[in-house]
Amino acid sequence: MVARAQAEESLETDGRGDGVELGLNGKRALVTASSRGIGKACALEFAREGADVVICARGTDALAATRDAIAGETGRKVVAVTTDLSFGAQIEELIERTRSELGGLDILVTNAGGPPSGQFMDFDDEAWMKAVSLNLMSVVRLNRAAIPMMREAGGGAIVNLTSISVKEPIKGLVLSNSIRAGVVGLSKTLASELGPDGIRVNVVCPGYTATDRMTELMTARAEREGKSYDDIAAGFYGSVPLGTFGEPADIARMVAFLASDAANYVTGVTVQVDGGAVRGLL
Repeated sequence: MVARAQAEESLETDGRGDGVELGLNGKRALVTASSRGIGKACALEFAREGADVVICARGTDALAATRDAIAGETGRKVVAVTTDLSFGAQIEELIERTRSELGGLDILVTNAGGPPSGQFMDFDDEAWMKAVSLNLMSVVRLNRAAIPMMREAGGGAIVNLTSISVKEPIKGLVLSNSIRAGVVGLSKTLASELGPDGIRVNVVCPGYTATDRMTELMTARAEREGKSYDDIAAGFYGSVPLGTFGEPADIARMVAFLASDAANYVTGVTVQVDGGAVRGLL
């Protein structure tokens, strides 16, 4: 905890820290589900590093506020496109707006809100199909639509955001445990297929992160198990060796690194940013 606090204090001295030169200046990035939380943090990180960014979400007002905040802080071009990632036609419109506004695409970060929590017998076919559409098919469609633009650009980087549930299933998250694993299989396959095109594909798995989604999950578990919210939160904290939840910016820094020139020999990896919560060897 002391080391983490000291590291955060050093970053705050000038707002950025010295860091590694990422080579993101002038890049063109698309970050989905980016009006808040981890997606917003990723979009902000890219803009701070000099990239122009397209952001999207379902809520128009929140999306516009995020666009204005990031553009105001960084001076970069930030384009907001209202999009529901469950629908293929809206993803196609998002990609076309990206092409028309940025002239192409160098970086794609796929992100979407997680499916509902619950146990296996809680969900019917409709719930499964909704989760597949949002958390797997959106990634399939976004990757498929982005690849031609990256080939035109002579290469690119794709980072697909999932969850630590792909490495260690989480109690009460059967939909996420099952469906997000497909994103890892897709990403590993694409890393092999697209390597000759100079397109790198990696996966980032956020652990327990201080977001609205985490609050919703802990509230649902408290209700399901008849416990207090504080008791559930204490259990989560206790399962993390670093003793705290991550911040969206912690995830964003890893995403930016994997999308950058500094990681130009890294593809096909699935890396968790979780404070040590996953205990497995791989």
